[in-house]
Amino acid sequence: MEQMIYSIRKLLVAALLALPLATLAATPKTVTLTVQNMTCPLCPVTVKKSLERVPGVSAVKVDFDKKTASVTYDADKVQPGVLTKATTNAGYPSAIQK
Repeated sequence: MEQMIYSIRKLLVAALLALPLATLAATPKTVTLTVQNMTCPLCPVTVKKSLERVPGVSAVKVDFDKKTASVTYDADKVQPGVLTKATTNAGYPSAIQK
């Protein structure tokens, strides 16, 4: 009986290891933020860095001309409200674009 349980456990572990990690991860989401106070070409750098520091964020693209930031994130690790708080704390209040 113990041998059978051991074999089943071994089979389950092998099956889990065979799964690609991508199937275990949540599908990334993307949100666009409207960002205030971006007045110079260096402002997007600060906005981008503030968002990249948020755990769960995988990509950030800031558009100075449109005053927006497109953020790709793991919804299991971070909520959009945390993203707007990060930019606001850096001096650039933002809101989720609808």
